[in-house]
Amino acid sequence: MSIGVVTGRRLVLANGDVRISYVVAAAPSPLYRNGIGDECLYVERGRARLETVFGAFDIAEGDYVIMPRATTHRWIPLTGDEPLRVYCIEANSHITPPKRYLSKFGQLLEHSPYSERDLRGPQGPLLAADTGAVPDAATEVYVKHRGNGPSGVVGTIFTYPFHPFDVIGWDGCLYPYVFNISDFEPITGRVHQPPPVHQVFEAHNFVVCNFVPRKVDYHPLSIPVPYYHSNVDSDEVMFYVDGDYEARKGSGIDKGSITLHPGGHAHGPQTGAYERSIGVDYFDELAVMVDTFRPLELGEAGQAADDGAYAWSWARSAESRADGTG
Repeated sequence: MSIGVVTGRRLVLANGDVRISYVVAAAPSPLYRNGIGDECLYVERGRARLETVFGAFDIAEGDYVIMPRATTHRWIPLTGDEPLRVYCIEANSHITPPKRYLSKFGQLLEHSPYSERDLRGPQGPLLAADTGAVPDAATEVYVKHRGNGPSGVVGTIFTYPFHPFDVIGWDGCLYPYVFNISDFEPITGRVHQPPPVHQVFEAHNFVVCNFVPRKVDYHPLSIPVPYYHSNVDSDEVMFYVDGDYEARKGSGIDKGSITLHPGGHAHGPQTGAYERSIGVDYFDELAVMVDTFRPLELGEAGQAADDGAYAWSWARSAESRADGTG
């Protein structure tokens, strides 16, 4: 059975602040709105038309879609060689540019890695008749909201006596927008830059970063790989979209992998990565990172996709065993 971006999501990781899901969609979604918080949806592959009460978007690979809470919309995958693959980050809060990128008037500052020109607003207006729907026909809208379900999340299907696409004009500063990862201008330096330079969005108790192809450390004595570290205040989730994974040989990481590094657990480059990085001046990678400031729990898809090996990829001694008894 064909599934859509809304009902086909499989939960990978979650806590009370954020839900991270993944979906491969081939069918249009129902009309939908999230009444709990904003959504950040990263399009890994494929193309789609995204219809909202504010207007429509043409969506393609590499696009981040920021969908404000309670915005009625639907996803329509476009046929082609690639199915629509979407990495879904659902907040219980707003998702915004980081405060340090913004002036007190809300403008993006010069040191921000992107500007207002990089943000695409909706093409509108979009009325029911424009989509082939009957304006006064009864219409179902799927609504996600708070309740007594798992993690306090439930859903209701509302039937309205009319189609919700009836907005002929709007104003204000809250509306969906799209930002493509290729427009992110990476901040680099003579020595290794800390993770905050990769940040693209923030929300309550979590941040979203992306790692893009970039020039790396150019100090003559630098070794341009991340140092071993353990996050003391966050869980780190990496989604590896594309790139050269030679430096991660032996780790099990490849295109499409998702890794979780819980707070307090040391992680870093695999054996031999430091040596292979000597003389490297460019990183060819594309990845989306979510750091959460409360612990994450595995969802159904996270448990189903666990390879059982990554957690032990740093264990090199003869006494180490994959079952953790070594």
